[in-house]
Amino acid sequence: MRRLFLSVAAAAAVLPASPPSAARESDEPASIVRDLVYRQADGVALHLDLYLHPDARRAPVPVLLYFHGGGWARGARPADWQAFRPYLDAGFSVAAVQYRLAGEASAPAAVIDARCALHWAGANAARFGFDPDQILLAGSSAGAHLALMAGLLPASNAIDAPDCRNPPRAAAVIDFYGPTDLAVLRSGEGGLHPTVARWIGARGDAAEMARAMSPLTWLDAASPPIFIVHGDADKVVPIAQSQLLKHRLDALGIRNDFVVVPGGGHGKFDAATRAAMMARLVAWLCAAKIPSDGACSDAD
Repeated sequence: MRRLFLSVAAAAAVLPASPPSAARESDEPASIVRDLVYRQADGVALHLDLYLHPDARRAPVPVLLYFHGGGWARGARPADWQAFRPYLDAGFSVAAVQYRLAGEASAPAAVIDARCALHWAGANAARFGFDPDQILLAGSSAGAHLALMAGLLPASNAIDAPDCRNPPRAAAVIDFYGPTDLAVLRSGEGGLHPTVARWIGARGDAAEMARAMSPLTWLDAASPPIFIVHGDADKVVPIAQSQLLKHRLDALGIRNDFVVVPGGGHGKFDAATRAAMMARLVAWLCAAKIPSDGACSDAD
């Protein structure tokens, strides 16, 4: 089970997928399901790609829902299963999720889609061999923001689509340099940051929507564990965003870890840094009893 977690940090940010030395050679997924429609939104089909671990044929396995970055306005889910090689080595199935971009629909559309993906994973756990108690959410930058929002929104809220209410609780969220308080991300003129403003859209309640779309707004003592990584030289998403999250998590007593990468920018960390993050993530997940069956005992 130590191998199960050694590659999670790298995969969460879709970093170069060379497996750690202790890991076995990568197996191809037992099954790849591309362009599976997980919901219809305003007449638009939203897809995800599934990479099913071979063990899922025999018993439920953890599943990782991955949300790509790109400022809510660009980017796409990786098209090659090898981008998720570390997860497959580790024993995970993976779902790479499409969501509506700013040019298609303004906020809160992408958050609604992320919540619907979580709902879909729970509703289809038996069909695809997912462990419904081991659904992890991950992403980088705007994708990390969506992972946080999907994991932190309470069961009862005014954001969820009617067909996606009451999704399962996320077992953990892996946050690589995601925005956490959109309301404090400002432009030089004092308004919302242009990237945030483009996603929020031109609306009279933009400030209120920015607060509603901020993960910090939804934190409470029942929130899932969160693992945070941020470079202290990030010029795209200031490290202060993760510092705010860390402060609130500590105040609420929510299990968390915060890895600061000295001199690190907006991702693209070097191999030594990634290896250190992986080792730290192993210890953190096992201490959080993820998985909850004690299978981390051989990681000590």
